[in-house]
Amino acid sequence: MRRRELLRAGLAGAGAAALSGVLWQRAFAATALPGDSPYGALRPPDTNGVALPDGFTSRIVARSGQPVGGTGYTWHRAPDGGACFADGSGWIYVSNSEIPVGGGASAVRFAADGSVVSAYRILARTRVNCAGGATPWQTWLSCEEVSHGRVFETDPWGRRPAPARLAMGRFKHEAAACDPERRAVYLTEDEEDGCLYRFLPETWGDLERGRLQVLCAPPGTTSGPVTWQDVPSRDGAGVPTRRQVPAALRFDGGEGCWYESGVCYFTTKGDDRVWAYDAAASALGLAYDAAAGGTLSGVDSITGAPRNADLFVAEDGGNMEINVITADGTVGPFLRLPGQDRSEITGPAFNPAGDRLYFSSQRGYSGARSGSGGITYEVTGPFRA
Repeated sequence: MRRRELLRAGLAGAGAAALSGVLWQRAFAATALPGDSPYGALRPPDTNGVALPDGFTSRIVARSGQPVGGTGYTWHRAPDGGACFADGSGWIYVSNSEIPVGGGASAVRFAADGSVVSAYRILARTRVNCAGGATPWQTWLSCEEVSHGRVFETDPWGRRPAPARLAMGRFKHEAAACDPERRAVYLTEDEEDGCLYRFLPETWGDLERGRLQVLCAPPGTTSGPVTWQDVPSRDGAGVPTRRQVPAALRFDGGEGCWYESGVCYFTTKGDDRVWAYDAAASALGLAYDAAAGGTLSGVDSITGAPRNADLFVAEDGGNMEINVITADGTVGPFLRLPGQDRSEITGPAFNPAGDRLYFSSQRGYSGARSGSGGITYEVTGPFRA
């Protein structure tokens, strides 16, 4: 049963009580709790310093400040948000650079056998490019995590300019996820009193014009129905976007964002939560809450497995793990990076076939705030169907 079906099952069981919020006490069959990972226990770290389950192997794709193998292209510092794009029989992995000057984004192109073909810049002269999101029309939305930050729409192939999509608002952007059914782009905000936004383009596939809205609900809401209201001044001039609509629901440090089958999942680092917004029902719930007894901490980036209903959630700190949340409500570690406690795991993304997972350790073993020690990894193995 896929995640959305579980949510719908909760709705059917709740009946008339659904609108009171009882539904969302049943989301994910229950808010995910610690259990055995479907991949089994982690082995001791391999030669690349990655602790993985049986059957999985790792390799280092790139290191900050060093040429990407065989390309001559120097990999950026502080690698952050990432995504994969199909490229014929191969694929492309794009990665942001979260540095204050000259951030931008780069890409690595892979052949069908996983060998590196090329690496190159796709965005330059921007600031603190943290996370972002892929679009259905094969572009990468690279988001600036600064006050009055912008969203840049980049070309993973690096052939076209990367325009700023100012209609998507000027705020401390974090991540983005596209909902092709409702033709919306969800946007998280990394503020202690941040909001969840959605952008409704006038024309789907064209992000130059459209409406910016903010999710609204009574203060402290964690489950039940929600609404959306237009943001009056998307450029945040004078009054920040998050403070323009009094009814806006506040989230403690919005981070990763992932859309699948009618549900937008997003994370908040201040309270270690994974939220589930059911777009069809316009209702909110919790898929994971550390306060309910979970061991996943430093909740940050999030992605979904192409082959099944699993969510993969990366930690910023914690014990440097990527955890898997299954549709039956279990959360457990998939991998760990011992000895990199001053770093964070960023940019998890699967290749189109779903048999390779890419991610970065933003500051690596050095923990240098400059991101000079960043490492980008690939994990290959029997990801479950």
